[in-house]
Amino acid sequence: MKGNRHTKILELIKIYPITTQEELLEKLRKEGYNVTQSTVSRDIKTLRLQKSHSAEGSYRYCAPQATVIDMKNGFEGILTSSIVSVATAQNIVVVKTYAGMAGAACAAIDSMELSAVVGSLAGDDTIFIACTDNDSAEILLTNLKRYAN
Repeated sequence: MKGNRHTKILELIKIYPITTQEELLEKLRKEGYNVTQSTVSRDIKTLRLQKSHSAEGSYRYCAPQATVIDMKNGFEGILTSSIVSVATAQNIVVVKTYAGMAGAACAAIDSMELSAVVGSLAGDDTIFIACTDNDSAEILLTNLKRYAN
């Protein structure tokens, strides 16, 4: 969910001249994200958003050029450092991680917004990912295996 929200924030600040956290909060709520001001504040910090001059001379939020690339690299780093093995059980992909790493790895996988993923559930060292069908699960298995240690 956080990854989806971060992507939406980057999209919103590209489209609209958002100048305050309150404006961003309002736009997110209109898009269906039920967030608080403190969450928006943390997101701004996490995404390293900056304020720069707009064409009208006022300040507006903008993302550093590398933010999207940094997020993708960060997620891949999380997956590479946490996944031990990957297997399928029909349309369910089971990901084994090092102890305590399943939550972070699951969040990274969720942020990929894969259309074949119906949902995911993380424990301490195991993630269950429900896919739309067995073929989708096999494709996801192949993609996740490259991160396995």
